[in-house]
Amino acid sequence: MSNALTRFYCTAFLGVGVVASGSLQHVVTTVKDALSDRELTQLLIFDDSTGKPIDVDFRGKTDEVLKRLGEQFGDSSGTEVNHQTTRRVGRPKLGVVSGEVTLLPRHWEWLKSQPGGASVTLRKLIDEARRAGEQQSTIRESQEATYNFMTAMAGDFNQYEEALRALYAGDLDRFYHFIDDWVPDIRNHVKRLAANAFPEENL
Repeated sequence: MSNALTRFYCTAFLGVGVVASGSLQHVVTTVKDALSDRELTQLLIFDDSTGKPIDVDFRGKTDEVLKRLGEQFGDSSGTEVNHQTTRRVGRPKLGVVSGEVTLLPRHWEWLKSQPGGASVTLRKLIDEARRAGEQQSTIRESQEATYNFMTAMAGDFNQYEEALRALYAGDLDRFYHFIDDWVPDIRNHVKRLAANAFPEENL
């Protein structure tokens, strides 16, 4: 059995209702045991990280379904372990790395006047820029996952387009307002996917 199936989280919908949520292995096992073959053909399983549907072939027994999925998604854990064992034993070097930085005189003057000097200030500025970039990346990924799911499951819902505009505008209050009267399971899943889609100052 591929370990990837226990690390891969998803949510299954039958119509507009959630029937299972959790790891892909858990969801597939649950719905395979609980639903009829006809219901399984109508089931939609969504990747919680991307909001996109996952294609699952439910033919055969549960073990056969899981085996096919394991082959489909693969398992890189073995590769990671092998890669780690080839590293040299001992502590990694944690020293600084020197390099050339070209700045105008006024930039050097400002850096030298900061507490800790130029090197400390540059490291702080880089760390802050990295954190800001990571936050923007998280927001974009959450927006994209929310958009994918909304398009698939709520494209004909009341105020769908208004909700999308509020999502990309970063307006949390308006977004929640527009989806407030949606079917509960759809609305709640949209909120879960959109949890990281808004700048922190709006939360």
